Formats: sequence, C-alpha cells, structure tokens
Amino acid sequence: MSAMPSPVLSQPHAYDRISVAPIAGALGAEISGVDISRPIDDATFSEIRRAWLENLVIFFRGQTLDDDALIAFGRRFAPLFRHPNLLTEGRYPDIVRIRRMPGDTQIVGEDWHADTTCMAEPPCGAVLYGAEVPPYGGDTLFANGYRAYEALSEGMKAMLSRMTAVHSDITVAGPQAARNRHRTNKVREDSQWRETVSEHPVVRTHPETGRKTLFVNKSYTQRFSGMTDEESAPLLGFLLQHAARPEFTCRFRWETGSVAVWDNRCTLHIAANDVWKFQRLMHRVQMCGDRPV
Repeated sequence: MSAMPSPVLSQPHAYDRISVAPIAGALGAEISGVDISRPIDDATFSEIRRAWLENLVIFFRGQTLDDDALIAFGRRFAPLFRHPNLLTEGRYPDIVRIRRMPGDTQIVGEDWHADTTCMAEPPCGAVLYGAEVPPYGGDTLFANGYRAYEALSEGMKAMLSRMTAVHSDITVAGPQAARNRHRTNKVREDSQWRETVSEHPVVRTHPETGRKTLFVNKSYTQRFSGMTDEESAPLLGFLLQHAARPEFTCRFRWETGSVAVWDNRCTLHIAANDVWKFQRLMHRVQMCGDRPV
C-alpha cells in the first residue's frame, strides 16, 4: 500500500468573517463567529462554503434552528432533496426527524454510508441539527473519501478507475428490509414500494474540487457492475473496510444545538448506536447533487 500523499488542495486562505478550527487530521472543523439561524450575507456564506469544501464536514455549536431556519440554511448550499423512503412528520416534507427511543435495537445510519446513493443524482450534502441530544453517546463519525482513494496502490487505482458499482436501496427500505420492527424511524414498507437502482463509478471526481474520491458504501453498494454478489464480495469488502480506517476519520460529540454539514460526495458517516436509555432527536435536510462521474 502506498504512503499517504499530501492533500491536493492548496493551503487555504485565512478566513475574515468566521473562525475555523479543525477537529482532526483527516477532516472536520468547527465553525464559530456566525449565527446560522439568521440570514447570512453572501460574503460570510462564501467562507462557510469554502470551509465545507476544504474540511469535508463542518460543525456549529450553540445554534437554535426552527424548521424555517434549517430549510433556509440548507438551501444556501443547493435546492433541497426530498428523501424517497424515510417517512416524514409535520408540515415540512423536506425535513426528516431522526428519532431514537429507548428500546430501539436499530437506528438510521448505523453502518458506514453515504446518503441515498441509490439515486441517479445522490444528494451533495446534508445539514443535521441536534434538537434533543442525550448527555452522552450517539456520536457521529465521518470518513474522508479522498484520503481513502489516495492511500490505495497505483495498480488498485488503475483497476478501480475502470469500474462501476450497483447502488440499491433494497437493504434499507421496502418490506424485505424489515427495518421498521426494530426502530422508531420508519421507512416505506408498503406494497407500492419499488427498488431504486443506479450505477455509479467506483472512483468519482468531485465536481467542485476536482479531486478523486472512493465512492462505495455499505448501505447501498451491492456489487460491481457485470459481476455477481459473490464475485464482488472480496474486493468490495476490502474497500469498505479500507474506507473507514481510523486515520481517515473524525468523531463528533453532539450537544443540543449542534449542527453538522457534510459533503456527501466525498465522505462516509456512521451513527454510534450507544444511546440505549435516552431519547435522541435530530432534524435533517439534504441538498440536491449531480450524477457522479
């Protein structure tokens, strides 16, 4: 395996309107000096977006976001994406309430994944707001897809560059997935549900940074195109394990009022399922993306 290369992006310019403090070597930074519940001027949002692209996932503390403010902030990144399977509540169908109750044995996002990659144009990112956070537990971990790709051998990179993979929601939604019996958050399990399937490159190029990133994940990637599940399993299993190596990750400890914004095109994330005796409520919007190339 090749040595870890230097990041492709040049040294970032200083920020004038916000403060940016990295939380780990691989990715992730906390942003301070801005109240995202209020209208944000273009110059300040430009810095927030730059911090998002440079750090892959950004975090805010001590925010108070009602539904309108959450929607307005998400829309600054891109038009909102409406989830095809997770059931919503309330009068805002673009907001998914991710709720975990005592007694749940499964949760949304308990495997390393990128969001909704079964779609032909997966979301480019998401905003997650901690509305009710327990005193401990329920951290979210993120992984850097750029670094996962860059750490592969040149031979592996060359082989993967010619491959595509089949992404499907068959294991996370629909009656055959049987998710609803184990958790409070519900997905479509009705008889009208149909599998959504798309093929994406195993290595995609980020449309804004131009960097290559590994683009497979446990929740949605079923197999490599033109191969069976059994034939795909050894290489796919290696890539999924490789992508979540500790040196590619960061871990975020939530507080009520915390916000995470991740770039779904170049990261994976996972929710730690260790909040057994507490309720946890998060509000999420996703932003529209483009077809991976």
